[in-house]
Amino acid sequence: MFTTFGKFILFLQSMLVRRERMAVLWARTVDEAILIGVDSVFIVAIVSAFIGAVTCVQIAYNLTNPLIPKATIGYMVREMTILELAPTITCIVLAGKVGSSIAGGLGTMRITEQVSALEVMGINSTSYLVFPRMLAAILMFPLLVVLAMVLSILGGYLAGTLTGAIAPQDFIEGIREDFVPYNIVFALIKSVVFAFLISGISSFKGFNTTGGALEVGAASTGAVTNSIIAILIADFVLAAVLL
Repeated sequence: MFTTFGKFILFLQSMLVRRERMAVLWARTVDEAILIGVDSVFIVAIVSAFIGAVTCVQIAYNLTNPLIPKATIGYMVREMTILELAPTITCIVLAGKVGSSIAGGLGTMRITEQVSALEVMGINSTSYLVFPRMLAAILMFPLLVVLAMVLSILGGYLAGTLTGAIAPQDFIEGIREDFVPYNIVFALIKSVVFAFLISGISSFKGFNTTGGALEVGAASTGAVTNSIIAILIADFVLAAVLL
């Protein structure tokens, strides 16, 4: 485990040696941002909207005490969405989509010797291939998390009002009650850390693939599994440190 962690640190360090020109890095980062961010909007929107809807319906189902105001449903949907559901669940979904794509793409380039061809031409392959992917993930994940927050709360509002579980004015009152702006900052910090972990681990697994097509699939599976474990550990550490 310590050997692998050391190799991972050296892998990250190699991205900062003999970097590509900023114009090249920026162009590559924009291309990767489209693949990572724009192409993930649909799945993030679907998942977040239904998570918010299910959360609202289930809270309303369990909140049967007449002494508890209905506005509490909106308050709980907001808190659960901002603190945990939007950043963590969204990044776990992105670990499956983005992480497997990064690992599979880099693994295919490795076994087809495209990475070796770049190195023969004197190009730092980690700087050219990995660094833009990590930058794009760090830039796009917070935006996707913000989108997930909005759509999750909107999904809870629609589910609660359309099913009659809560009146629209009660839900609005609940999401405005005792709002703490720092929670948004906390969620965005989590999204940046998760983006770094997903892109870094997936790139490391894909970049060090050896063998053939079966190994590429194994690298993609390992990247997703390790990324999810890292997200859960980091989620606990960040909650313990920052809250």
